[in-house]
Amino acid sequence: MVYVDTSVLVALYTHEAKSSDVSRWYAACADELVSAAWCVSEFASALAIKQRTGQIAEADAQTAWRQFERMCAGDLDLLPVEPATFHRAAILSLDVASGLRAGDALHLAAALEAKARVVATLDEVMAKNAKRLRLKLAAI
Repeated sequence: MVYVDTSVLVALYTHEAKSSDVSRWYAACADELVSAAWCVSEFASALAIKQRTGQIAEADAQTAWRQFERMCAGDLDLLPVEPATFHRAAILSLDVASGLRAGDALHLAAALEAKARVVATLDEVMAKNAKRLRLKLAAI
């Protein structure tokens, strides 16, 4: 099972520096893919930010959203986020040395709760913390 961070999902469906690498990884991946249901809100927010900052047009955002929804309906299992997961994320965030923001801490807490062994992320701080928590990183 691979826990997928929103950074990977955004790169998969919009044009970013790592989009080609993510597309190749996704096409070759045979593992079960999971993410916290929170990624839906985070993905929508990323699309809106990209539109507001002129990185993508509205039509491109709508296309990315439809592709993301299809992935959620077929290839990506969305996990509920329980109160205990939020608490675990809070504890991770309290560690100042981790550099974690709330959203990334929530992803890591959800990955731990799901007993995922591998995390797919493009975020360097999240990757560093995933390793610290003894999670392997997907080779993207």
